[in-house]
Amino acid sequence: MLKAVIIGSGNVAQHLLKAFQKSEQIDIIQVFARNKENIRHLIDSQKIVSNFDELIEASIYFVCVSDQAVVEVSSKIPFSNKLVLHTAGNIAIENLDPKNICGAFYPVQTFSKSRDLDFSKIPVCIEVEQESMYKAIEIIALSVTDLVYKVTSDQRKAIHIAAVFVNNFVNHLYGIGKEISDNNLFLFQILHPLIQETAAKILTLNPDEAQTGPAKRGDMQTIDSHLDFLTNENQKEIYKLLTQSIINHGKKL
Repeated sequence: MLKAVIIGSGNVAQHLLKAFQKSEQIDIIQVFARNKENIRHLIDSQKIVSNFDELIEASIYFVCVSDQAVVEVSSKIPFSNKLVLHTAGNIAIENLDPKNICGAFYPVQTFSKSRDLDFSKIPVCIEVEQESMYKAIEIIALSVTDLVYKVTSDQRKAIHIAAVFVNNFVNHLYGIGKEISDNNLFLFQILHPLIQETAAKILTLNPDEAQTGPAKRGDMQTIDSHLDFLTNENQKEIYKLLTQSIINHGKKL
């Protein structure tokens, strides 16, 4: 088994740690966490450190920190010629400290500490600057998931942007829907079956085929009625922007 260190204790780090604890390819010998309490429930406390000078030598270092911190953290690893893989979607591998062999191990999923996931069903996009190291990373990835994809930094960025649209933006729209339900005294749970069916359709239909609603139909009477009903200016602007985007997209089909 390859000895590895995880740097970070947030959502991605915790899920990756749990996945690797079931792997026969990786032995997590240490975790770096500024707040040890964040990770103490998952690994022996003696294996947790909070200073970079306490890092021990390993074959691989997984940098599971925010995008803004990836480059700085890579420069603080006190070893050279080690495999350093970051888990961010938006950071090119050439931006990492060149004293080590740099790559990416990007799981395409939304992670929350309070929600367990089957990591074997999570796509992992991998990239490494030295092609000779690709096979080793692929074996590691395949030890925790069945879905492994070789990508470039530009492709990874595009995947990350697409993920923001289909996950972060959509979840924000759920939040707006809940605001409307709360303000009008009906249960948000009424919308749960609609949310489930909308997501399920995308597994079998092209998004263009799955699109429904007044903007798709060109139903301006309903659209104007909705805008008259809304009193929150932010909600109105978002409604107008998305409605126009759907209408414009329809003209291109």
